[in-house]
Amino acid sequence: MKHDFMSHDLHLPELTFRGMLLGVLITIIFTASNVYLGLKVGLTFSSSIPAAVISMAILRFFKDSNVLENNMVQTQASAAGTLSAVIFVLPGLLMLGYWQGFPYGETLLLCACGGCLGVLFTIPLRRAMVVNSDLPYPEGRAAAEILKVGSQAHSDEKGASASASGMKEIVSGGIFAGIISLCTNGFHYLAGEMSFWFGVGRGVTQFPLGFSTALLGAGFLIGIASGIAILVGMIIAWGGFVPYLTNVLPMGDAKSVESFAMAVWKEKVRFIGAGCIGIAAIWTLITLAKPIVEGMRISVKNMKMSNEERDTHRMDTDMKPSTVGIVFLVILIGLVICFYSFVSAVDINPALMWTLVVCGIIIALCIGFFVAAACGYMAGLIGTSASPISGIGILGIIISSLVVFAIASANDLFATEAGVKFTTAMALFMTSVVVCIAAISNDNLQDLKTGQLVGATPWKQQVALLIGSVAGAVAIAPVLNLLYEAYGFTGALPRPEMDPSAALSAPQATLMTTIAQGIFSSNLDWDYILIGVGIGIIGIIVNLILKSTTATLSLPPLAIGMGIYLPPTLEMPLVIGSFMSYFVGKYLVKRAKERSGKLAEADVEQCNRRGVLFASGMIVGESLIGVLIAVIIVISVTSGGGEDPLGMVGKDFASTAEWLGLAVFLITIAYFVNLVLSTKFNREEALEIQRINEEEHK
Repeated sequence: MKHDFMSHDLHLPELTFRGMLLGVLITIIFTASNVYLGLKVGLTFSSSIPAAVISMAILRFFKDSNVLENNMVQTQASAAGTLSAVIFVLPGLLMLGYWQGFPYGETLLLCACGGCLGVLFTIPLRRAMVVNSDLPYPEGRAAAEILKVGSQAHSDEKGASASASGMKEIVSGGIFAGIISLCTNGFHYLAGEMSFWFGVGRGVTQFPLGFSTALLGAGFLIGIASGIAILVGMIIAWGGFVPYLTNVLPMGDAKSVESFAMAVWKEKVRFIGAGCIGIAAIWTLITLAKPIVEGMRISVKNMKMSNEERDTHRMDTDMKPSTVGIVFLVILIGLVICFYSFVSAVDINPALMWTLVVCGIIIALCIGFFVAAACGYMAGLIGTSASPISGIGILGIIISSLVVFAIASANDLFATEAGVKFTTAMALFMTSVVVCIAAISNDNLQDLKTGQLVGATPWKQQVALLIGSVAGAVAIAPVLNLLYEAYGFTGALPRPEMDPSAALSAPQATLMTTIAQGIFSSNLDWDYILIGVGIGIIGIIVNLILKSTTATLSLPPLAIGMGIYLPPTLEMPLVIGSFMSYFVGKYLVKRAKERSGKLAEADVEQCNRRGVLFASGMIVGESLIGVLIAVIIVISVTSGGGEDPLGMVGKDFASTAEWLGLAVFLITIAYFVNLVLSTKFNREEALEIQRINEEEHK
C-alpha cells in the first residue's frame, strides 16, 4: 500500500489507543524529569522532538503505524515539557509559609485546568498564527521534518531514497550534537558558555557566547529578522543598561563586578525586558484581532452545517465550538472548586471569599487569553525551548498582585500578618493558572504547525493535548512533594535539621514571590517596567516603518523584548544560527544564478533542505541527551547518589572546558556551513524534493 502522507485527502489512524497510552507514559516520565531540573537550575527541556523520536522508534514495530499517529504521540507528550513550568510559581506558596506541602487535589486541578485552558485559548489562534502566518516555528518545523523523513520509507522507491538521504542528515546531526551535549552537560569536558568581561568606567559589561548546538540549529531555522531583533535587545541590555547601571548603582556586598553586573541584569534590566514583552504582546493581540475573529466565525459557521455542506478540509477543522463549550464549562467548574478550596482555608467572610474566587477566575481567564496569544507568537518566532515563559509569569504576577491588592485594601486584609501572607499567596495561586495556560499555548501552536506540515487533523491534535495536560497534571503534585520532602526549597525546608545549602533553588519561584511581596509592601521599582514599555513602543513604530517602506525587512518587537530578557548565552547561538542561515542562503542563490536550467532553484532547495535536516538533527540530539541526563540524575539522587553522576572533571578544569567548548562550537559552525555548501546536486532527489514542495503548497 502506498502511504503518501502529504496527501490532503488521506485518512490514516491518528488518535489510537496505543498512541495515547505511549503518549501518557512519555508525558509522566518527562514531567518528572522536567520538574526536577526546573527546580534545581531553573531550566526545562522541550519534550516534543524527543517524544517524536521515541514514538517512531517504538511504533515502527507495528506495520500499520504512520506519520499521523507518531505526530499525535509527540503532540500529547509535549505537554510534559511545558506544563511543568508551573514550578516557576507554585513553590512560592511554600516559601511564604502558606502551604506546608503540595495538596494533591488543588495542585492537580490547578495544573489540569490551566493546561486545558491553554489548549482551548489557542484554538481561535490557529488560523491566524499557523495557517495564515509566515512565522518560522523552528521546533515545529524540525519535528515535522523528522516525522516526514521517518515516514517516507513507507512510500514509493523515490520516497524511500529521499527518506534514506534525509534520515542520514538527521542522524548525523543528532549524533554530532548528542556527543557534544554529553561532553558538556554530562562529563563537563566542555563548557556550555563563555563570557568576556569588559570594564566600562566603574562599571562592566560582557560579550557572551553560548555553545548550544540545539539553539544554533534553531537559529538556523528562525530567520534573519528574529535574529537581528534578538541582537538589538541584547545590545540594549548589555551595551546600554547594564554598563550604565553598574556605573551609577552602589556595588554593595557583591563578591565581584561580574556578579554585580549579573545581579543588576536579573533584578533590574530583566524587568525592562518584561515591560517590552508586555506592550509588544498587547500589540500582537491587537494585530491578530481580525484574523482571530474570522477564525472563530468560520468555526461557528461550520458547526451549523452538515458534513456535506462544510467548506473546510479535514486539515483545517478545529474542535467544534459546542465541544469547546462543554470542555470550558468542565474547566470552569474545576477552577471554582480549586479556588474555593484555596480561599476557604482562611477565616474570612463568605462575601469576600466568593469575591476573591470570582475575581481570581476572571483574572486567570482574561490574562490567560492574552498570554496564549503572546506565547504562541513567541514560540513561532524562536521556538518553544527559548520562549521566556518566566517573563510572561512576571507580567502575570504583577497584574494578579495589583488586583488582589485593590480587593485586600478595600476589605482591610492588611491589618494582620496572616492577611498579608494570604493575599500574597492568592496572587501566586492565580498566576500559577496563568503560567499553565502560557506554557501549553506556547507549545500547542508549535505542535499545530508540525501537524499542518505533515497533514494532521487539528481537532485531533487538540484532543491529544488535552489528554497530555491531564496526564502531566497527575504527575506534577507527587513529584513536587517528593522533591520538597527530599531537599526542600530555598527558604522553605520541611524539617529544621535539613541543610539549607542542599535545598533546591527554584529561582523563578523565588523571583515571583519577591515581586508579589514587593507590590504588597509598595516597594517594587516600577521605573524599569515603564522603560521597557517605552522601548517596546519604539520597537513597534520602527517595525511598522520597516514593513511599510520595504517588502523584506522587519524587526519583531517581541523578539527585542526577549533579547533584553533572556540570558545572553542562550541568545547568542540563536543569533549566530540566524546570520549563518542568511549568508549561506545568499551564497546559494548567487551560485544558482550562475547555473542555467530549470533545476537551478531545486539545487538551492536541496542544499537548504540538507541544512534544515541537519539543524533538526542537532535539536534532536541535544534534546535526547538532555532527557537521558535528567533521568540519570533523578535516579542517582533518589537512590542516594550524587547530583552529578556523570561528572568526570573537577572545578579546576573549568577554564580549560571553556576554551574547549569555544573550539568545538567554532568547528560545529564550520562543519555545518561546509555541509550545506558542499551538497552535491542530485537530479532525482532534487525532482523528488520539488514534487513534495509542490504538494505541500497545494
